[in-house]
Amino acid sequence: MTPTGEDFDVARDEAAHAARLPAVAFEAARAGLKAGAPVLVQVPRRGYVPGLACAHCRTRARCRHCAGPLALPGGGEAGSPRCRWCGVTDASFRCSACGSVRLRAVVIGSKRTAEELGRAFAGAPVRTSGGGEVLDEVPAAPAIVVATPGAEPVAEGGYGAALLLDGWALLGREDLRASEEALRRWMAAAALVRPAADGGRVIVGAEAGVPVVQALVRWDPGWLAESELAERRELGFPPAVRMASIDAAPDALAAALDELAPPDSAEILGPVPLGEVDEDGNAERERALVRVPRGDGRALAAAVHTLNAVRGARKEEDQVRTRLDPLDLI
Repeated sequence: MTPTGEDFDVARDEAAHAARLPAVAFEAARAGLKAGAPVLVQVPRRGYVPGLACAHCRTRARCRHCAGPLALPGGGEAGSPRCRWCGVTDASFRCSACGSVRLRAVVIGSKRTAEELGRAFAGAPVRTSGGGEVLDEVPAAPAIVVATPGAEPVAEGGYGAALLLDGWALLGREDLRASEEALRRWMAAAALVRPAADGGRVIVGAEAGVPVVQALVRWDPGWLAESELAERRELGFPPAVRMASIDAAPDALAAALDELAPPDSAEILGPVPLGEVDEDGNAERERALVRVPRGDGRALAAAVHTLNAVRGARKEEDQVRTRLDPLDLI
């Protein structure tokens, strides 16, 4: 098991450099192919270039029609970004923040990665697995298998190596469970590799000092779970506490908080704007968090249920969204 930051020690081979492969990953893949085994390459995103940003100021590129994220679909249309929500093509993109017309990739998808690896390992066939085309298994023969998490096919006799690319894309998700989910996906892929005694290697594209990478190297998910729980106790995040989030327009949120009857131990955080503003610069929706000790979790759930029931009976027009222990708090 070898961690490596992908911004450093990139292979000198020009094709490997284009494929974003560090030298250690390039050597591990080449050794696996030479041993007659397939090599697994796990990438977090499917598609060609599923995320774009302004090349000048790094603002995320969004559709002018629906504000959805722009992406490059690949193939002959690779030069025209398209909205992932409404499908509208934006052939004349201009950054809303700085006015630049240049774009850069935020993350590379499985299709683009397969293209790059095909050039880096010209003598090996490249197969992809993910989305609507998931492979069940691959034979024990030299090949590059590019798969998204959860779509990794089983290799006869095990993979000669596994390259877990773009670790930052998994660890940087705005989700309380980003670390444990990254470890789960990495361990599932690593379990498909031959034992080290038979030449199997796992290369993870992330810094060695990150706790989740340490848990992978040690093969100790329990240690990461204990560390995560201790940190959430200190910060006051679930599951150390129980929490409810309430999202609504400012006036509707204020009314909902007035009607909510949480237990006496409740602590209300916020409200804070969710980033959406109207023409006057005022927040269109806000969020408040209601936090209680674990022992009062059932009382909090009952209070939220009652709030929703009362609002539903009155047929309130203002939309109020409530969730218990939401994951996207950060």
